[in-house]
Amino acid sequence: MKNSIFAILLFVSLAVSAQEKHLKNIHQLTFGGDNAEAYFSFDSKNLTFQCNNHAWGLKCDQIFNLDIAKAAADTAYRPPLISTGMGRTTCSYFLPGNKQIIYASTHLGGKECPPNPEPRADHKYLWPIYSDFDIFVADLNGKIVKTLISSPGYDAEATVSPDGKKIVFTSLRNGDLDLYTCDIDGKNVKQVTNQLGYDGGAFFSPDSKSLVFRASRPTTPEDIKEYKDLLAQNLVMPTAMEIYTCNVDGSNLKQVTHLGKANWAPFFTPDGKKIIFSSNHQSTKGYDFHLFMVNLDGTGIEQITSESYFNAFPMFSPDGKKLVWSSNRNNHGTHDTNLFIADWVK
Repeated sequence: MKNSIFAILLFVSLAVSAQEKHLKNIHQLTFGGDNAEAYFSFDSKNLTFQCNNHAWGLKCDQIFNLDIAKAAADTAYRPPLISTGMGRTTCSYFLPGNKQIIYASTHLGGKECPPNPEPRADHKYLWPIYSDFDIFVADLNGKIVKTLISSPGYDAEATVSPDGKKIVFTSLRNGDLDLYTCDIDGKNVKQVTNQLGYDGGAFFSPDSKSLVFRASRPTTPEDIKEYKDLLAQNLVMPTAMEIYTCNVDGSNLKQVTHLGKANWAPFFTPDGKKIIFSSNHQSTKGYDFHLFMVNLDGTGIEQITSESYFNAFPMFSPDGKKLVWSSNRNNHGTHDTNLFIADWVK
């Protein structure tokens, strides 16, 4: 009863503001810790996501399977762990049939969480590109069924095409961070991008024919040297990225945004005509991220979120009715990032 009352009060407190007109009936699904990269099952009923919640005894990100109906009804609901609990994990995604997931993990390189990058004297923000990341298939009980993608260096950021036939992922196998595709069984690996810079976070269009992704494109000698020097240390600096699209085979590559700063976490709208993404291009502080929507040609940019200072990882449900994303809203002054779901209003 207490949980039900709390859920009602929470729902009222999260009433959609006039500036978030595309979001209706916002519900908070997690409460505490860092919760991110939540992606729908093919039947729109579950989410697989990564979480680092110290209250759950976690030391770094692990993968969980969240029942959306249960989470919306009970704030005390704790989703089951479906990664091994070893190493660090990231980027999970349901496979067709909703009985298996793919995700990246470092556990073959060691059972402990790999260390975070040391703080830099110049205070630059960096992402670690752990060389032990490989991509695995697991059932919903956490049993690893197979190693899907494994090569020397980083293999991660895998997502599945809506038609269930292809997987796209990021790999360092050629010495740079490029996109690759493979068949759903991990065979027939093909390189998609080949320009210098970090290409990652790719998703398929609703018709499974195109990709949208984030990319850095260092061009000056100084930027190129910095990118290569950091990459040699398994690091990238994600503070200058734009949104790109291309065909699944890499043809028809186009830069969508020219906004400056960090534009990332893109996803096609259900009709395939626009892209929703996270950006800090309007921020004066560097970390004020909101969701925006833009036409495929880069015109008609529209701000979607206005609450809190971090909103990212948007994904539409396969039926096109819901949007899930991560946000710092309603965290009562803590650093918690939680999952939120809302009805999508066109």
